[in-house]
Amino acid sequence: MEALVHIHPNVHLGFGAELSAYVIVGVPPRAHLSGDLETRIGEGAVIRSHTVIYAGNIIGKHFQTGHGVLIRELNDIGDEVSVGSHTVIEHHVRLGEGVRIHTNAFIPEFSILEPGVWIGPNVVFTNARYPNRPGTKASLRGPHVLQGARIGANATILPGVVIGCNALIGAGAVVIHDVPDEAIVVGNPARIIGQVTD
Repeated sequence: MEALVHIHPNVHLGFGAELSAYVIVGVPPRAHLSGDLETRIGEGAVIRSHTVIYAGNIIGKHFQTGHGVLIRELNDIGDEVSVGSHTVIEHHVRLGEGVRIHTNAFIPEFSILEPGVWIGPNVVFTNARYPNRPGTKASLRGPHVLQGARIGANATILPGVVIGCNALIGAGAVVIHDVPDEAIVVGNPARIIGQVTD
């Protein structure tokens, strides 16, 4: 590990983990002290410079980040997950095995990405149907992206939307309703234009 890496107490790094300069792992969230929450990162991780990973994350093998990634607390991240530079992943998120998230994506609280999901650059998930209203925090619902779905660059996914298995979301789409398995959707608001099997 290079100099200027800050590892908080109760962080467990797997064999062969590579941490570049200015990486911070195990940052305590509000109302916690350093070391209160266990953080685990599996073997073979590559965590690039200026990445910040909060405490309480359980991360699988061969995890990779680009530069400047922020991962908040209490997430469940599977094996072989890759998170692109300057992406933000909020807390209480689940990322399945083999998920690929590209540069500048935003994944908010309570989002679920199942195994094999692919997220293009600048994709934005949302989780607050009525932002800045009384009770907003109690009703947050992130999108749920089923196995193998792909979301093109600059797409926006609204709160609670379910995107079906192997569905394909076109670049720039604004997805306001659930998307069936293997559907291709494009536009604002997104509409079905075909099937992946076609």
